[in-house]
Amino acid sequence: QVQLVESGGALVQAGGSLRLSCAASGRSFRSYSVGWFRQAPGKGRESLARMSPEGTGTYYSDSVKGRFTISRDNAKNMVFLQMDGLNPGDTAVYYCAARSGFPISDAERYDYWGQGTQVTVSS
Repeated sequence: QVQLVESGGALVQAGGSLRLSCAASGRSFRSYSVGWFRQAPGKGRESLARMSPEGTGTYYSDSVKGRFTISRDNAKNMVFLQMDGLNPGDTAVYYCAARSGFPISDAERYDYWGQGTQVTVSS
């Protein structure tokens, strides 16, 4: 079992940056792939960035590539999402998630989810 808690969401102006954190509990956290997703009002859950268990593989959606960076600290059971160059289109609830196996982009295949943190980007 893995429990996930996101933090770091805020109201930020366009062009600004935020760093989201995800604290995980569970002794086997380092064996899970992790991902960051977001969901805007009226839209489905969108994959943003994913990382393999040891951090050797990272994957990004085209919408955030070059602007967002995923990282993890397995010693501290933490996952991060550094977000730069934010724009109003990035406004959404952001979630971290974990799954056994390859860090795929399909949200339905992730087993554990946090409660989400709100990011609002003003123009």
